[in-house]
Amino acid sequence: MSWPISSSLGQTARSPERCSRKPIETGVRSLAAAGAAEGSPLAEGKRGGPQRIVLGTVLAVLVFAGGSCAIAEDLNDYPTAARSDYVFACMKANGETQEILHKCSCSIDVIASIIPYDRYVTTETILSMSQVTGPVGSEFRSTESARLALQEFRRAQAEAEVRCF
Repeated sequence: MSWPISSSLGQTARSPERCSRKPIETGVRSLAAAGAAEGSPLAEGKRGGPQRIVLGTVLAVLVFAGGSCAIAEDLNDYPTAARSDYVFACMKANGETQEILHKCSCSIDVIASIIPYDRYVTTETILSMSQVTGPVGSEFRSTESARLALQEFRRAQAEAEVRCF
C-alpha cells in the first residue's frame, strides 16, 4: 500500500470504537463499590486512613483517564483540507473506489489519533525537503531528529494499515 502525506488534513467522522469509556467507567464503579464495602473506612464513615487515600487517588486517576479520550478528541486539530489531501493522495495511490475511500479516511483518522498535527506537518516537511538534491536535502535526510520524526510517522502508518486495510 502506498502512503500519501500532505500539508493539510481535516476533520472526518470519528469511529465510535476508538473512544469507548465502558471499561474505565466499570472500573470506577467497581472500585467505588469495593471502597464502600463493609469494614472499609468509607463504609464506616471514618476520616482519613491509608485505604481511603489510596482509593481516592485511584478514583481520581481513573476519572482523569476516562476523560482523556474526550480531551484527545478536543485537541485533534487536523484541518479538514489536510485530511482531504491525505485521502485524495491515498486513493490515487491505492485505487479510486468507495472501499478505498473508507480505508483511506480511516487511515488518516488513526494517524491523527497517534500523531499531533504539528508533528505531522514537521514530518511532511522532512519528507518533502529530503527529496531536494544537494546539501539542503541532505540535512533533512541525515539528521537524527528527522530520522526520529519519520520513524514515528511510519509507526503510525503501520498502525493505520493494521486497523484500516
